[in-house]
Amino acid sequence: MTDKRNYNEELRDTADHKYAYNFDFDVMHHYMLRAFEPFLQKGRLLELGSFRGDFTERLVSLFDDVSCVEASDEAVAFAAERLPQVTIYNSLFESVRLPNRYENIIMTHVLEHVDDPVTVLRRVNDEWLTDDGRFFLVCPNANAPSRQIAVKMGLISHNSAVTPAEHEHGHRCTYTLDTLERDARAAGLNVIKREGVFFKALANFQWDRLLQTDIISKEYLDGCYQLGQIYPDLCSSIMVVCQKG
Repeated sequence: MTDKRNYNEELRDTADHKYAYNFDFDVMHHYMLRAFEPFLQKGRLLELGSFRGDFTERLVSLFDDVSCVEASDEAVAFAAERLPQVTIYNSLFESVRLPNRYENIIMTHVLEHVDDPVTVLRRVNDEWLTDDGRFFLVCPNANAPSRQIAVKMGLISHNSAVTPAEHEHGHRCTYTLDTLERDARAAGLNVIKREGVFFKALANFQWDRLLQTDIISKEYLDGCYQLGQIYPDLCSSIMVVCQKG
């Protein structure tokens, strides 16, 4: 782990790339939670990487005891003011000391930012997850059609490349379903479910423009989610649900 990373700087939008899009907040967060729901357990919830609390805000409606770990002190200050009922630890995953084990642990679009992902996942398995708990791990998908189209357009060298803009936002890798499951298993976790979340052929900035129109209906969004369950490798995000190994 390097001490040279500036986690506040990584969260800031650049001239040609946002850290997060409305598509993430308004569409993907809804469907991620929908994918989680059959596996959620009663008890405590830990969110690893909470950003400014956008997804956390959905979680507090389902759980009475929510804790978060977030490296950016600017993001923590924003989330703490927004969600005073949530316990937030301003720390790195590699060094944080948590007082509990958790029945539910969620990490969405965060592992690709981590310098040593297997080490962090091993802490999830060995230190933080209860014996009957669930770990929900979601990452952007290297094989999403929108990304494959960008490769064919010459904008990206290959599906799993980390682009300069992504690296500026702290990305260290781009996962596929097999490499995501590989790292989870290497950390000792038991993968009980693997799937994709939301079929996606357009880039996030294109989705943001479309969502401002009446072209996209709720039924269309639901259709993309259902299609993603048939074609997980062609989804915006990939997900594995794990138990303690």
